[in-house]
Amino acid sequence: MSTTPAITSYALAPAKTVAVGGQTFAYREYGPEEEVPVVFFVHLAATLDNWDPRIVDAIAKTRHVITFDQLGVGASSGTFPDTLEKAAEDAYSFITKGLGYTKIDLFSFSMGGMIAQDLVVKHPTLVRKLVLTGTGPRGGKDMDKVVGTTYWDILRATLTRSDPKEFLFFNRDNAGKKAAKAFVERLKERTVDRDKAISTKAFQTQLKAIQRYGRSAPSDLSVITQPTLIANGDNDRMVPSVLSEDLHARIKGSELIIYPDSGHGAIFQYWEKFAPVAAKFLSK
Repeated sequence: MSTTPAITSYALAPAKTVAVGGQTFAYREYGPEEEVPVVFFVHLAATLDNWDPRIVDAIAKTRHVITFDQLGVGASSGTFPDTLEKAAEDAYSFITKGLGYTKIDLFSFSMGGMIAQDLVVKHPTLVRKLVLTGTGPRGGKDMDKVVGTTYWDILRATLTRSDPKEFLFFNRDNAGKKAAKAFVERLKERTVDRDKAISTKAFQTQLKAIQRYGRSAPSDLSVITQPTLIANGDNDRMVPSVLSEDLHARIKGSELIIYPDSGHGAIFQYWEKFAPVAAKFLSK
């Protein structure tokens, strides 16, 4: 009797879809089966192919991991909504109606962390543990400047024929440039059944939604009582590093890690340090 070997690499995780309310969500899952999975909420302009396999694989060794495309992104149908609150509701529908989970652990990065906060504030009993990286609170100081920073770095990347993430996520010193190149290469490890790139329209809608989030009244984060891990670099130009300190102050009992000499993508630059910490936090 033959058995199918367990998938241990995100690069080989099968592409799946599920229909919810007339829309289709694209997602991937792998890792040991369990009642409470770890659901990953991704960053601005990202698809299923934008998760660092070194981090996802480390967590999937002991946990069931699920990554997904928001509506209007990648292989998911529909359009990305004009607010992150609506994106949080879409995610809630995917998790509860599409996949049938009543409890999850949540790993988020950047815009995904903003959507994650909106989800937990609205549906606090859904989330058991929370990881917020490279992100900040609703109404956070200078959050709305992400639009200008993003377009400027896209221009710089275009002029140097580089991936915009090399500018947006990493410092432009030797260590940062080296980490950026390595990160971009890791994202290419999946060679089959890759996701569709985000459309310009969806990208612009996401930027406006983040800007709106940054200019909104703050959420009451005192409702977040679950174990929370917060991480960032000390020089985040996209979502200012001080906002991670702000989150830490507002979420009682949270843990905060600030990596030195790094930017928005600090968890990717320091993946060898961060991946074990995240895996341990999510395996408690």
